Amino acid sequence: MLPLVKKYWLLCGTFALLFLAVFLVNLDYKNSHKGLTFAMLDVGQGDGLFIESPTGTQIMFDAGSAHKVLGPLSRVMPFYDKEIDAIVITNPDADHIGGFLDILKSYKVGLVLEPGTINDSKTFQNLKSEIKKQKIPDILAKKGMRLHLGGGAVIEILFPDRDVSLWDANDGSIIARLSYGDTSVMLTGDATKKTEEIILKNNSKSKLASTILKVGHHGSRTSTSDEFVKAVAPEYALISDGKSNNYGHPHRETLDILGKIGAKILRTDLSGTVIVKSDGSVLRWQYAR
Repeated sequence: MLPLVKKYWLLCGTFALLFLAVFLVNLDYKNSHKGLTFAMLDVGQGDGLFIESPTGTQIMFDAGSAHKVLGPLSRVMPFYDKEIDAIVITNPDADHIGGFLDILKSYKVGLVLEPGTINDSKTFQNLKSEIKKQKIPDILAKKGMRLHLGGGAVIEILFPDRDVSLWDANDGSIIARLSYGDTSVMLTGDATKKTEEIILKNNSKSKLASTILKVGHHGSRTSTSDEFVKAVAPEYALISDGKSNNYGHPHRETLDILGKIGAKILRTDLSGTVIVKSDGSVLRWQYAR
């Protein structure tokens, strides 16, 4: 009888310790996320950006190519958290949307935002079918939309400001600005110089100025014009690119433009996942491979 009692109490003790461990991990996670978290995930040659507000609202801007995002995402989300409030498709190219199918299979997603550009690829068609199958609200992003994430964090859509359904995917990319206190991030997708010119014409420099610029199109020379960079005037420039990629990204011209304004350049091919946490004024940087 005694051995059975010992086994019973040993089992109870094990479960109690497990519960306590999960509780402490959850408490530590909540305490460490009182501010804003922005992460440029290392998804290789593609874009995958994770945002978490001070109140815990989570958004993914793009998700890289297929089978690239879940590993890096697990480093910024706890293992037990299987819900993402919204995903944003900045453009329908595979290096931005391929990973969303993996996310939809692993996480419950509450909302989809997209620009309205289209792609004939099977990847895009399968993604749209899965969104419809799961009955996730699918909304076209439009200039002026403001997404209040909680705790003072806001995402404002700056582009598209018109119907871009027949536009080239890169030209029609969503451009948005994330702000929290004195910290701001310009999110550009694969937006080209053509799109940047529209943004410059329709917005004051004070509205574009940002602490961080997520550099357009992985540092390609087709984006990141001198005029746009001067208007944004970032302290930091983040480039999501694959190691030894076939496109030569980031291009020398882009690096030179960013260098002229003294922006500190951070790249996934060199640093892996780049994570910044902000209390509204002070930034703390982390890197993960």
